[in-house]
Amino acid sequence: MNVPLLDLQAQHRAVADRVMARVMSVVESQAFILGAPVQELEAAIAGLCRARYGIGVASGTDALLLPLKALDLKPGDEVITTPFTFFATAGTIHNAGAKPVFVDIEPDTYNIDVAQVEAAITPRTRAILPVHLFGQMAAMERLMPIARRHGLAVIEDACQAIGARRRMDGEWRTAGELGTATSLSFFPTKNLGGWGDAGMVVTSDERLAERVRRLRTHGGMKTYYHEEVGTNSRLDAIQAAVLLAKLPHLAEWSAARRAHAEAYSKALAGLDAVRTPAVDPANEHIFHQYVIAAERRDDLQAQLTAAGIGTAVYYPRPLHLQKCFDYLGYREGALPVSERATQRVLALPVYPELSEAQREYVAGSIRKFYGA
Repeated sequence: MNVPLLDLQAQHRAVADRVMARVMSVVESQAFILGAPVQELEAAIAGLCRARYGIGVASGTDALLLPLKALDLKPGDEVITTPFTFFATAGTIHNAGAKPVFVDIEPDTYNIDVAQVEAAITPRTRAILPVHLFGQMAAMERLMPIARRHGLAVIEDACQAIGARRRMDGEWRTAGELGTATSLSFFPTKNLGGWGDAGMVVTSDERLAERVRRLRTHGGMKTYYHEEVGTNSRLDAIQAAVLLAKLPHLAEWSAARRAHAEAYSKALAGLDAVRTPAVDPANEHIFHQYVIAAERRDDLQAQLTAAGIGTAVYYPRPLHLQKCFDYLGYREGALPVSERATQRVLALPVYPELSEAQREYVAGSIRKFYGA
């Protein structure tokens, strides 16, 4: 049996008519840059995130970079984040002119360990950049008071967590609702994915929203007039059309991912060599990835590949040990939880269209590998 890590063709078959109708309306209008579809998507995503403003940009990376640039970071300024995430999280801090400061992660959720954040704050700290990794939110109810005490911005990296929620003080709060700004990615593999690179910044800060809009269009809101040096990071109308067509399905797709995750965890229960994903009881996880921690991970991955099962390692090397960040001075052993995670994590297929037979084949192949 063949079980890919992700089957985008299966998703497309289910929504093709709706998507193509939206796309062709853009083609017929011949208005491809920003415009009405982008504005409609910005309003819809801002509403989903319970934020006042959405600003469509060219990629999830730019959705991180532009709000950081809007903070007017200077050389020597510091932004605290996690080393166990996609490279863009820290790369954009560097490219915005600041220094990434890494703190370790929780061993169960892999999210930033909020208990370590306050000790990492210095007079040069300007912001905290938590990542809602794999689809569940970090402990924002503990992080936000720290930020407020120290007068720090909070940029939420929700690139893997659109629609994720966390119960705080008896109320559901959404990824994108609490931070100074939040970054979203619509890369094709995301729970809500486009046909190429696309992203969005959401915020309830009117001044910050205007600044990000200006930065995405070469630093000016009026053609050929530039208040500052910005960049070209506009969400194009075809991407907006694709995303608008898919958006009504997002909740059901995320629910299907949760159902697959629950079935996997039941099927793999009792395997001492495998730790299934921990879901914080306060969270409603959207399972962008279903990531186990496995002994003899590389051998297991090779066996699953041979059996026709797609897997991936997110992430094989933590950011504090990446060559490009040697200048920060981190050494092996500095952040042991993150370093151990890179040796054990393995993502399994969890896309909504996964069949029960495919899911059982994956779980059965893992149990067989460990002799269960």
